[in-house]
Amino acid sequence: MKDNLKAHWENIYGTSSPDQLSWTEPKPAHSLTLIQDTNTAKDSAIIDIGGGDSLLVDYLLLEGYRDITVLDISAKAIEKAQKRLGAKSEQVTWLVGDILDFKPERQYAIWHDRAVFHFLITAEQKAHYKRIAENAVAKGHMILGTFSLSGPQKCSGLPVSQYDMTSLADVFEDSFAVETHCYATHITPFQTSQDFLFADFIKINN
Repeated sequence: MKDNLKAHWENIYGTSSPDQLSWTEPKPAHSLTLIQDTNTAKDSAIIDIGGGDSLLVDYLLLEGYRDITVLDISAKAIEKAQKRLGAKSEQVTWLVGDILDFKPERQYAIWHDRAVFHFLITAEQKAHYKRIAENAVAKGHMILGTFSLSGPQKCSGLPVSQYDMTSLADVFEDSFAVETHCYATHITPFQTSQDFLFADFIKINN
C-alpha cells in the first residue's frame, strides 16, 4: 500500500509542472504569516512536512531562517526543489519518506504541514501522526493547513479528511493547544477554489 502511495506521488511530480498541480502557491502567504507570528528565532529548527516542490523553503531562506528541513514522500518533488534553489539547496536538510514512517532524530521549534495531514483518513493514521509530532516538537509550534468542511473531498484522486477547528483540535487534545486559526480560500493555478483551515498549535508539555 505504501509503495503504491509513493509511486502515486512520484508519478504526479514526474509528469506535472507546478502550474498543473492544484496546491501550487506563488507565495505561501498564510504559512509564512503563521510562522513569522510565532516570533521564533531565525536559527531555530523548522521542518516542512510534505514540502516537496513548495516555495515555502525559498521564502524561509529569504527571510533568514537558517535551520530548515523538508520532508516529502516524493524524491522527484525534492529534486525539483533542489534544482530550483541551486546552491541555496545546500542550506536545507532534505528527507525523502512517508510521514507515517518518519522517526525524528531531533526536535523542532516549528512543525509546518500544509496539505499532508488531511490525506490521513483513519483514526489509526491520525493517532500515529500525533505521536510523531509529539516526539518531534519540543517547546514549540505545530502549524497545520488542512481542507475545511467546505473544502474538496478528494485531492489528486485520493480521499481526504475535512475539518473545522473543533474537530482538528480534538485530534491533538492533551498534546497541542490551539494558539490561533483562520479559514482561507486557495485559488489553484487553474482558477478553481479550495477552502482551507490553518491553525497554529502550541505543544503542551505534560
